[in-house]
Parts: sequence; structure tokens; C-alpha cells
Amino acid sequence: MNISLETARRFILGKQGLWPGRRWRGLAGAERAMVEGEYVQLDPLQIIARSHDITLHSRVLDYTPGMWEELAYQQRKFFDWGGWLAVRPMEELPHWRVVMRRERETHPRLRDDARDHAEAIVEMRAILRERGTVSNRDFAMASRTRTQSYRGRKDSALALYYLWRTGEVMTHHRERFERVYALTEAVAPAHLICESDEAEADRFLIKKEISFSGLARLKRVGDSFLRGVPFEKAKQLRAALLATGEIIEVQVAGWKEPHCALASDAALLHELHAGRVPTAWTPLETSTTDEVVFLAPLDQVSARGRAKVLFGFDYIWEVYKPEHLRQYGYYTLPILWGDRLVARFDSKLDRTTNTFVILGLWLEDVALGADDAFAAALARGFARFITFLGAHSLDSTAIREPLLRERVSTAMAGR
Repeated sequence: MNISLETARRFILGKQGLWPGRRWRGLAGAERAMVEGEYVQLDPLQIIARSHDITLHSRVLDYTPGMWEELAYQQRKFFDWGGWLAVRPMEELPHWRVVMRRERETHPRLRDDARDHAEAIVEMRAILRERGTVSNRDFAMASRTRTQSYRGRKDSALALYYLWRTGEVMTHHRERFERVYALTEAVAPAHLICESDEAEADRFLIKKEISFSGLARLKRVGDSFLRGVPFEKAKQLRAALLATGEIIEVQVAGWKEPHCALASDAALLHELHAGRVPTAWTPLETSTTDEVVFLAPLDQVSARGRAKVLFGFDYIWEVYKPEHLRQYGYYTLPILWGDRLVARFDSKLDRTTNTFVILGLWLEDVALGADDAFAAALARGFARFITFLGAHSLDSTAIREPLLRERVSTAMAGR
């Protein structure tokens, strides 16, 4: 199948629930978004809100921070796991237990931990059986062996992480984002504590990654599906899935290599190629043309260089850059208007006064500063975002364009 870059962009945005507007609402909508999006990558950093909450806010009407936790840790519909930390549907656990076992057997660092902290691992198992739930904070540094690992400074922390990573324990809940562990049988339904067939797991992992990306290259470098599929199997699995018709090749105009899509998404691609919006994607309220959407730093459609490929928008999350090397700001977010990334802004939440402070706004096209339609869409986006954050006031003085500054300020006043 041959498609334009516009069709590819709209397909990828639509698969992730970002275009042509939010089509899910509330807690049930958050669950749908988490399933449809395949993964929600978690990140502990909280400047204005955590990246995963911003991700869900951009897709779900009336989303409030922490809804994902209720779905994961109270309703047990999802679980978190992995060196690439993400929330995944609980029903997928048998496939991931194949990956957990592989990591236990082959991951060099985990094998080192099993050897170097064997006594602590046995101890943590026993304590979990006795207490039910345990967190790293339960063990004082003075009573533990100090370690030199970014996973923890105590042998107890590394032992708990090892048990979690290899599937013996799961996250029971989180406190201030830190994991509170429990034995797997205390968290997951018994019928899911098993391993699926290895070949079935590999096919699942590749298809899940394709669905997550929308369009995927399935290369060792650049795509992340290899987090679960052995490198030596990748090429033959791709060929097998193409042969059975479970995936298809798609050539995007201007892209050197063909990409893969799920065969089940072919109808969506044909609809978009014909210039139509799939009925299932109809927004519940406003579209992204009526109201801009702010993308999270780790959003799949724009993170890790994808913004440049899809939108011609050069986006790098500068949170880990030294201040003097930042071009824009510490926590800059891209702004989606229609199906394009047109601007970015940096901000902070002053928690002493509960004021949302815009530290800078940068437009890709300076003409947008005098565009009335964009100004109205930007104002609506900020009004919804401020409600999501629970801020009481707004400081927009850093917006240089008078029309945009006025509209954003007015939207806040009229909330």
C-alpha cells in the first residue's frame, strides 16, 4: 500500500486517540485509551503533571491525574512492568511472563543481581510472604548492605527489583510513585499466572509494537519491539507475519523504507487515503482544530525523534540537558493543532500559589501569532489543561504575541 505523509500522520495520531479529537471520556474512557494505545509509559518526574497523566489527558475528556492508578491498582485491569517502564493490560500477563523468564535467564545485570544478592532475594521473598506488601522504604539504610546501582542503594531495593522484574512479585500499588510490592499471586488472577507458548508470545509482541507505533520499521535499531523478541528471531517473524497476512507493508511518500502495519488496520488506512475520517474516530466534543492538544514529553507520536519524521517538528525533551544547553526549556511540550505540531511551550506549576506559569511560547510560523482561529484554539486548550492541573490562576506574561496572550488570559478568566 502506498500512502502520503499526511495519511501516515493522521493514521498514527488517530490510532493513539489524538486526532481528530478526544473520543473517550472519564474513567471508562481512560481504560479504553490505555488499551487502544497499547502502552502507557510511566515517568516519575512531576513538574506540572507526570508525563503519563498528560498522555491520558490529551486523549480522554474529564481525565484527572491518577485515574490510571485506580484502573491498575484497584481494579487490577492493568499492571506495570519493565526496564522500559509501562502499564500494560492485565490480560496480556501470560505473554509478558515469557519475557520475564527470558530476562531472568539471559539478562546480564539481573543474573549478576541474582548471584550478588542471593541472600537478600531469599529474605525479601520470606518477608513478602509474612507481611503481604513491602516497599523499599520499609528498610533503613543502616540495616542493609549498601549498593552502587541506579536501581537502588540498598541490597533490599535490588532484591525487590529483581523479584519484580523476573515476575515473582508485582506492583501492588504506589505511594508517591514508589512501588509497593506484593507476591504475584496476591495481585494477578490465578488463571493469568502462566506462560503462553513462546512462538505465540513472539507474534503477540511484534504485533503489539506495530499497533503501538501505527507504522513500524521492525528494525533492530529505531524500533522498540525488540524489548521482548530475541534479535535472531526478528527477521523470520516479520516474514512469517507478512506471509500469513497478519501484517502488511506500507510505503509512505518520502520515507526511504517500507513500514509495517496491522492488516486489521488496512481499512482505516484506505479511509484516510480517500480523505475520510473513520466513523469510530468521531470526537465527542471539540476537534483538535477547535482546541489544541498538548503532547506529553514521552508521547509515542512525538518522542524519540518521531516529531521530526511525522511533522517536520524538531523536538527534544530537554529535561536532562544542562540549563545552558537548553534551547527552549526544562519541560517543554509540543502543541498539536489539527494534525500538525505548530508550537511548543515551557511552563511550571507554582504550588505555593497554585499558579500555572507559562515560561515561554514558541511558534513554528510567526504568522500564527495573529491567527484568530489558532488563538481561540490555543485558549481553549490552555483552559482545559489548567482545569486538569487544578490550578487557580494563570501567569501568561511570557507569551510575546498580544493576541495569543489576551485570548489565553481571557479563557482562564472565563473558566
